[in-house]
Amino acid sequence: MILEGKVAIVTASAGAGIGQGVARRLADEGAMVVVSDSHPRRTKEVADNIIASGKKALGIPCDVTNREQVEALVKSTLDEFGQVDILVNNAGINKLSKVVDMPDDVWDLVMNVNLKGTFYCSRAVLPSMIKRKSGRIINISSYVGWTGSGEGQAPYCAAKAGIMAFTKSLAREVAEDQITVNAIAPGFVYNEFLSRIYSQEQLEEKKQAIPMGRAGKPSDIASAVLFLASDEASFVTGTILCVSGGMYMP
Repeated sequence: MILEGKVAIVTASAGAGIGQGVARRLADEGAMVVVSDSHPRRTKEVADNIIASGKKALGIPCDVTNREQVEALVKSTLDEFGQVDILVNNAGINKLSKVVDMPDDVWDLVMNVNLKGTFYCSRAVLPSMIKRKSGRIINISSYVGWTGSGEGQAPYCAAKAGIMAFTKSLAREVAEDQITVNAIAPGFVYNEFLSRIYSQEQLEEKKQAIPMGRAGKPSDIASAVLFLASDEASFVTGTILCVSGGMYMP
């Protein structure tokens, strides 16, 4: 188990998508995982399920747009485990709206969850990581941060591009502290949430656009996170890793 003794926080990890897949994979590899999500009941259920499988986990509800809750999340983790080795900034949201018709609150919500949440969580873990001269921050971006989208996703694309730039800038800031900061840009990874914002026809079109002939799975992203969280990636920082089955090739 390559993460034995490590402590990982994974935001938005109580849903059925990438976050939970990452949390479970890190736990399988020996990490003590903090399951964090804005849904308290689901957060507890996922953490309890990981514990029931013989792994170590802690469930802490957190809204990443709330600075006080983020700071409390990190404090509770440090109180319980004494350290934070890995932060996976997975929290994100998307609401489709053309810019010409977009209400302010849609722009603000998407930017706050995706970009400000990444900033809040990263800032909160840095003091303890800097003190220990060790840490891994892994941000979940998206291929649309490179390509943009005409499907009413302007704030989502802007936020994901912002995460890429934030990743590179923070990587430069903390490299001397032996902290790596990287991002993963998934392509089309299916989860139940997508069926609420896209039609079945749109989902099929996205799948057909992938050269490898299938949609991505949470496990595909979890494998990439595991690599970046491991000692094998100790000299990798400021990198945006595209995991898209060839859907986009930067």
